[in-house]
Amino acid sequence: MNSLRLRRGAVAVAAAAVLPFSLAACSDSGDESKASAPSSAAASSTADEAPTEDSMTMDQPFGPACAGVPKDGAGSFDGMAKDPVATAASNNPALSTLVTAVKQAGLVDTLNNAENITVFAPTNDAFAKIPKADLDKVLADKATLTKILTYHVVGEKLAPQQLENGSFETLQKGMITTKGSGQEYTVNDSSKVVCGNVKTANANVYIVDTVLMPK
Repeated sequence: MNSLRLRRGAVAVAAAAVLPFSLAACSDSGDESKASAPSSAAASSTADEAPTEDSMTMDQPFGPACAGVPKDGAGSFDGMAKDPVATAASNNPALSTLVTAVKQAGLVDTLNNAENITVFAPTNDAFAKIPKADLDKVLADKATLTKILTYHVVGEKLAPQQLENGSFETLQKGMITTKGSGQEYTVNDSSKVVCGNVKTANANVYIVDTVLMPK
């Protein structure tokens, strides 16, 4: 009698072990859409967790010169995002010549009070490409300086993908052209974006390696 009970118990355990596999097999053969649904959800979740390089570029600063931006403080990316553009630029050591020029032209308040603009900001090295005598002459001529500086400003916030093949009117009323993709863009076929998509409180900033000259 005891041996009969043991055999019945063993059969029950074996049946319980086989049952889940049988149900899984039925599910696979009977409803392929249900079987594939978790896979699709998993793929979606994986895509969300691992954004592409292009999607990251949309939101984050990019370019080789970004490595020189301070990691913290007012001159960091987080710090600049809290200040209007002229103030933010004054906290970036690589833009000190630009800041001097903006002050000379009396454009600090104009830039800080503007809304939703894009600034193509030349680095100190960009200004250093101009012969010193010529640069000093421009800095002393407020009207000419104003034309040059406002040529670097577009009256809308430009996202990186808009620079792929773009043409934009500047505050100086001249036109600039942009082209490129990914993390490499040029302005007017000569000035390269070396640190792009830098956010300030009122502007998107693209730091460039050559001063743009209006026609």
